[in-house]
Amino acid sequence: MRTRWFRTTTRWVATAVVLAATVLFVAACSSQPADPAAHYAQTIATARAHKDAAFRNQPDEPIPPAQYGQFLPLSYFPPDQDYQVPASFKPSASRTPVKIPTSTGKLRDMEVIGTLEFTLKGQKLSVLALTEAGTPPDRLFVPFTDTTSGIDTYGAGRYLEIERSATGIYVIDFNLAFHPFCYYNSSYDCPYPPAQNRLPLPIRAGEKMGRAAALPRTP
Repeated sequence: MRTRWFRTTTRWVATAVVLAATVLFVAACSSQPADPAAHYAQTIATARAHKDAAFRNQPDEPIPPAQYGQFLPLSYFPPDQDYQVPASFKPSASRTPVKIPTSTGKLRDMEVIGTLEFTLKGQKLSVLALTEAGTPPDRLFVPFTDTTSGIDTYGAGRYLEIERSATGIYVIDFNLAFHPFCYYNSSYDCPYPPAQNRLPLPIRAGEKMGRAAALPRTP
């Protein structure tokens, strides 16, 4: 039974997600293309193709080769920049220890490092940003569910990883939301989103369920 999870087992997946975010940031800061929406969509498509290739080049991590046909290529909502929104980050006064239930019925020691506040589809929302206990808070780990969970997306939620910003100014891009490894392989131990990160609206952006639509256990 793997008790490892996506950040500590296969850094290449986290790196792929961060790379996608970095590419989008650089593109946004560079000279504007003739068609920004098309350029953004192409950038997202390229990042997704790279992730498919990464999965295929790492046997059993996390998808066994026999399951490639079931999961690959990964399924996504079409890129939609309406799901790319500015956010303010309010760091916690101190790292607050929490025990987060996981997909294997265990409790994961994590810490709350702050709250991201943003407006999406006219609603003011917030989510907790977490990190693994005892690790440098170099990234904001944001597990979340929304009203697509268990219907169009994995019932146990999806993840965002956001690089820390020295300015405190953030962009949440739900087009980069991805399924935890336990969606593909039940031997992985993946944290469930806390109650504060259950968003009361559909997030039709990022990864969705494809042909493999089996629903997981939920806390």
